[in-house]
Amino acid sequence: MSECILIMGAGSVGSYLGGCLAAAGLEVHFVGRPRVIAALRERGLRISDLGGRDQAVPAAHLQLHEQVPAGLAPSVTLLCVKSGATAEAAAQLQAALPAGSLVVSMQNGIGNAERAQAAAPGLVCLPGMVPFNIAELAPGHFHRGTGGALMAQQHAALLPLQAAFSAQGFGLKLLPDLRAVQWGKLLINLNNPVNALSGRPLREELLQRGYRRCFAALQEEALGVLAGAGIAPAQVTALPPRKLLRVLRLPTFVFKLLAQRMLKIDAKARSSMADDLALGRRTEIDALCGEVVRLAVAHGRQAPLNARMVELVTAQTQRGRPYGPDELPKALGI
Repeated sequence: MSECILIMGAGSVGSYLGGCLAAAGLEVHFVGRPRVIAALRERGLRISDLGGRDQAVPAAHLQLHEQVPAGLAPSVTLLCVKSGATAEAAAQLQAALPAGSLVVSMQNGIGNAERAQAAAPGLVCLPGMVPFNIAELAPGHFHRGTGGALMAQQHAALLPLQAAFSAQGFGLKLLPDLRAVQWGKLLINLNNPVNALSGRPLREELLQRGYRRCFAALQEEALGVLAGAGIAPAQVTALPPRKLLRVLRLPTFVFKLLAQRMLKIDAKARSSMADDLALGRRTEIDALCGEVVRLAVAHGRQAPLNARMVELVTAQTQRGRPYGPDELPKALGI
């Protein structure tokens, strides 16, 4: 294939998606932090998943950069930086890429494509969505621990990526409007801070009722805020949001019976927010719970539980130890 793809932000998501595209035969350029780029240069890129795939892309086959290379004209750029770095990354892309280049935000949160477009008015910035969890198991090794199909706003330039991702075992759905999907995904991502504060892998965390109660409380509050704003989130899991709330709150032995599909998570999976806390990096809590708080304020409402979760995650570096399943609900105030 002759497609050239740029990964702007070769963290967990960017490295995994780029690795899959490279394995499919596309020319992929990775731009990332010095730590990640150094590991890829030394070890190559290893991608694995819960289905048993384990594939290595040798370092000699990787195009690695710490800055966007001059003269590059990618067919598509996948923007995979953390939400707080969106404007800066988009400005770098505008300075380096030809006018009209396509950029797809594969980030958590709601407004990153709009923020990228504002910072790079000469580019075409569209929203996308990554449904699955990616964990960095070791330097250069990125593991997909859950399933689902990628989504992005429709654009003809994305058709080759649709075919490439399909060949790698998961789809890319192209939709005319992604806003409802983004809110549906954000509702699920409200478990990210719970998982990060638990200090446990995702599956182990979800098997503790106290943590599930926190997840459900954050979701319920967010659903009330969305209803007040006239926003209907898309269903992005096997259960509609309101039914999921009831299932999350069930005793664990009943939850295990009814949520078998939700629990198809391997033991290695954890949230990216957990990785950020472990490495002392800035988290995306403002793009998740903070987004709910801002929407509430914009419509004359409050979201005290999501606001409290922002405080807990922000203070976690000073706390230095995880919350137990009975401790976190008390700290959250439920």
